[in-house]
Amino acid sequence: MENKLEKREQWRKKREYMLAVAGCMVGYGNVWRFPYLCYKNGGGVFLLPYCFFAIMCGLPVFLLETVIGQYTQEGPIACWPKICPLAKGIGFSTLLIGLYNRLYSMILAWSILYLIYSFRDPLPWATCDNSWNTDRCVDLSSANLSASYGGNLAINMTSGNITKSSVSEFWERGVLSMSAGIEEVGSVKWELLLCLLASWMACYFCIWKGVRSTGKVVYFTAVFPYVMLAILLVRGLTLPGAWQGVVFYLYPDISRLADSQVWMEACAQVLFSYGIGTGTYIAFGSYNKVKNNCCRDSLWLCAINSCTSFVAGFAVFSSLGFMSYKQGIPIDMVVESGPGLAFIAFPQAVALMPFPQMWAVCFFLMIILLGLDTVFAGLEAITACVTDLFPEQMRRPWRREIFLIFFCSFVFIIQITLTTGGGVYQFQLIDYFGCSGACMMFVSIIQCVAVGWAFGADRMCDAVEDKTGQRPWLLFKLCWRYFTPLFCAVCFICLFLDNQTLTSQGGYVYPDWAYRLGWAMALSSAFPIPIYAVIRLCLTEGTFRQRLLALWYPAPDLECHTTDPLGDQPEL
Repeated sequence: MENKLEKREQWRKKREYMLAVAGCMVGYGNVWRFPYLCYKNGGGVFLLPYCFFAIMCGLPVFLLETVIGQYTQEGPIACWPKICPLAKGIGFSTLLIGLYNRLYSMILAWSILYLIYSFRDPLPWATCDNSWNTDRCVDLSSANLSASYGGNLAINMTSGNITKSSVSEFWERGVLSMSAGIEEVGSVKWELLLCLLASWMACYFCIWKGVRSTGKVVYFTAVFPYVMLAILLVRGLTLPGAWQGVVFYLYPDISRLADSQVWMEACAQVLFSYGIGTGTYIAFGSYNKVKNNCCRDSLWLCAINSCTSFVAGFAVFSSLGFMSYKQGIPIDMVVESGPGLAFIAFPQAVALMPFPQMWAVCFFLMIILLGLDTVFAGLEAITACVTDLFPEQMRRPWRREIFLIFFCSFVFIIQITLTTGGGVYQFQLIDYFGCSGACMMFVSIIQCVAVGWAFGADRMCDAVEDKTGQRPWLLFKLCWRYFTPLFCAVCFICLFLDNQTLTSQGGYVYPDWAYRLGWAMALSSAFPIPIYAVIRLCLTEGTFRQRLLALWYPAPDLECHTTDPLGDQPEL
């Protein structure tokens, strides 16, 4: 007898949805990117453009994606024929962005390896007595380290020899086995490969049963990082030199508000931190009950995300201030962004604290759980896409589990190259181009146009009010139609006009072919939108005007009228 199709899943409890989304939103961008950008772009002054874009871009698009999923009860691809059939390419773009974002499972692997080493006494990155150390190594107890730059290179003024800190050597040689560049792939680091395998196994078992398993896992993975962050915050603020770090973090430089780069980076940070344009919130929203009050949920979740970023800055910079005090170096010489903050600067700080093993374990547990939430949430969005595209095949017993096994195995095999000596260069290239804020800006623009103009912002507000009893604020309607696409378009254009050269650790400059590959990745997540629109226009019968009208309006099963964008009367 043929198996019956399983019904579409729903969250069993409201708090499971809230925790899952909060866990997805709060990730690496809150801990290692926001504090650095705040320091770099005027300290406390950076909060003004950040809050501006959070209100005008982040919150409206987050609510929009949640509403789309909840109202259509479909995933990131299948939802668009009910909103604007011409815009279905958005779903494929978000799918590609989600695939590029699976890159962050590599950070999980690095963190797991650091966590394992954190149980050693002494910490292996605090000394130069390890097999990976060179003659240039300077350990944390050496006075020569006070001349180092961020724990990296230093010049011994008496001998003229170039030296490197033990923390930096552990990261580059002990963990990564870095080659000279992306051209040199090198051999596989087997310890790192096993950690990558463990990270994918953890992601699989977090979502293998759908929202039934995800809803249970998030009670731990979403809450525990906040416990760890609170512990690190209290500990950091009680360290000597901590308040100098906090002042350095928030010291206002009003003149930076006139710099367009500050505003562009604020917009990119909001979209990156909120996880906009990845399809995750459409997928999670589609598992909600139709009557769920998504407006109130969105306000709370976005506030939690932004507040976490702000508070994380105190935890990070108090520890960096302590390191500056302990080693007698300026704070701006220990401030780094990205992996350098999590795997060089902060490990160096905890190594200087009493009971360093305990603080190292706390920190890397927090990093692992922050990353785990984000990775498996994006994996859930990809699974939702495939399930909605092939419901007859996927909504049967064990089909989801089998698909996830093959998909996780496939991505794991592809990512094996990231565990080689040249893997960190590949990681930075994909992170810079494939996971860039520009891709999320472009998707946000098209989403707002599809809902604000094709489906109709008024119609969407009416639908939300009808289902939840609460009408979205007028600001959201204006943002969907005007403000959000305008601001995102301006920042998107400025990012391209002010494109900066990608460099890696030690000043390594990527070859031209790597840039071409990077731009191909960046454009690949935008191309599905125009390509799908052109193909649908070519395959639809009628004159160009008739085709455009047929594909511009939402599917006729949604009983509502809209305005003809070309001036005719409504045709639904």
